[in-house]
Amino acid sequence: MSKNTEQKMSVTELGNPGKPHGSAGEEMLRGMNERHYAVTGWALDFLELYPESRVLDIGCGGGETLRRMTGYIKGGRLTGVDHSPLSVKMSAARNRESVDAGKMEIICASVSELPFEDDSFDRIITVESFYFWPDPEKDLREVLRVLDSGGIFLITADIYGDADLSGEDRENIAKYGLFNPTIDEFRKLLENAGFREVKIHTKENTSWICAEGRK
Repeated sequence: MSKNTEQKMSVTELGNPGKPHGSAGEEMLRGMNERHYAVTGWALDFLELYPESRVLDIGCGGGETLRRMTGYIKGGRLTGVDHSPLSVKMSAARNRESVDAGKMEIICASVSELPFEDDSFDRIITVESFYFWPDPEKDLREVLRVLDSGGIFLITADIYGDADLSGEDRENIAKYGLFNPTIDEFRKLLENAGFREVKIHTKENTSWICAEGRK
């Protein structure tokens, strides 16, 4: 393992990917904005955004996914939630213009208890956060509650359980206790939570996955 790899892992360990904090967390979130850029762009093609969309980003991290979606949303609204105060702060800073204009709101909250009325959003996405959800089956039902009829929900990740993963990926799954379902497990989780028209997208020659469900 190279010295650079050791340093990156050390930052990740210190910053805590499940709930980023401190200066190491800031560095980690900036890196995630860059490392997750490609997989996020691929996933956004499945979200079918339109100018009036009411969008929720769960586990908004460093705020890059929210920033990218502002280009699609004209008369709608963007909302981000994260249970890390640092992530909320960094997301707000990255999207300061949209927040100040009232186009975007970023809230510190858990996916297990979303502070929104039923049917509040017609598009919901989570990028690289499902690994850390406290109770995936229950939390998916909470997501379904705030999704409007006909709305789309996407789980996006750059690894999944039955992908051809590297040794480093498998080490990180064990080290950080990542919840990493297989394709069939993703499908069953969404269907059991009440989502319909479940589709599982994967990208050739990658370990990327996008699990899609509708209400």
